[in-house]
Amino acid sequence: MQATTTSLPSYLEERVLRDPSLREFPPFDVARLLSTVFDPTEGCRVCILIDFEEPAALIRDFAFLGKEGFEVQKNAHRHFYQELQAGVMKDLGMSGGEMFAYRCTRGSNLDLEDEVWNTAGEQLSLDGDIYPGYDIILCISTFSATAPLTAKCREFGFRGATMHGMNEIILKSGLAVDYDQVSADAERMRLAMTGAERVEIEFGLEDGRLLEATLELGGQEAQKSHGLCKGRMPDVANLPAGEVYFVPRNAHGQFPMKYEDGTLGILDVVDRDVVKATLIEGSEETISEHNTRLADDPMTGTLGELGFGTQVLPVSYQDIQDEKVLGTCHLATGRDDHLGGDIVPDMFKKHENSTHDDILFAPHKTPNFNLSKVRMQRAGRWEVIIEDFRPSRYIMDALAGRLEQ
Repeated sequence: MQATTTSLPSYLEERVLRDPSLREFPPFDVARLLSTVFDPTEGCRVCILIDFEEPAALIRDFAFLGKEGFEVQKNAHRHFYQELQAGVMKDLGMSGGEMFAYRCTRGSNLDLEDEVWNTAGEQLSLDGDIYPGYDIILCISTFSATAPLTAKCREFGFRGATMHGMNEIILKSGLAVDYDQVSADAERMRLAMTGAERVEIEFGLEDGRLLEATLELGGQEAQKSHGLCKGRMPDVANLPAGEVYFVPRNAHGQFPMKYEDGTLGILDVVDRDVVKATLIEGSEETISEHNTRLADDPMTGTLGELGFGTQVLPVSYQDIQDEKVLGTCHLATGRDDHLGGDIVPDMFKKHENSTHDDILFAPHKTPNFNLSKVRMQRAGRWEVIIEDFRPSRYIMDALAGRLEQ
């Protein structure tokens, strides 16, 4: 099939790729976002979920608005709840607009407890009241709830979006973009990578060493996170979106890791599992704790995702947006059932271990490591995908519609 060449949008110009802060975004518009993502909205009943350590007390009469902190929840109230109530809901033909709070999960993609509270302080049930009572559920939370809500949407039939970690940068950039365009770009990149047999990632360390990890993909169909839940089919979008991803069939080699306390380590991968962490610099205790966790519950080290960003966005210091940036890639360990994988919560020794944890490689996040080269083998040919945190010519040609599919 001959490619149809498209004119390169301004956000893919070289100067913007080098400095995404130069990209111009329209003002955030919740009506535009919801109408684009969820078309049609007419006749849909919508609600907003937020999370707290003490949900019953903080959601009642919106008590959290008078407290210090709670940036994500306050953004949910200001930019979504208030706007829905002020006319957006009516303009989109929607009803409802209520806000509910559940107990914070304290981990990425852990299952939500069933108890939920409304703004009158009344306790309700997610399974009994919320999931069957709404057509569109917007979850704006501290930790990602994409995996559990994806499972629930298939059971109860709703559509939804998860927007954890929402801050002002994300509102002004990753949530202000045209998601029809995001979807089109993600599809072009997906077509350029689908059917990949394997991907090799070469990491450069500060001391000159090179590490390499190989992920076997088995020629599978590439998937995309593109932000659209159009139609009536149950689905949950992860916003900001803009990603092409695979569920690894196998993996081996080594990759570097930067822990939350700044400790740097090397992770050994055998048969898809992280089996050992070794210290580069920092806290030996951090490395020891990781090794203890791997020994106690090996599923915590199973690689469940390989993802590539497709958008040009400024750094938000939240992985939900930063992993969607073109030229970055990420691995994830843990559950991957929401991605079509085979790792489900029941396979973990402890419930609190059944997370889906992204490991992002990006200049601001891992300045100690260079993403030297990412190569893809497809139909017997090798193509470079990323080099030194920059999209390759092959990827840029794909985004410009210059590749034959």
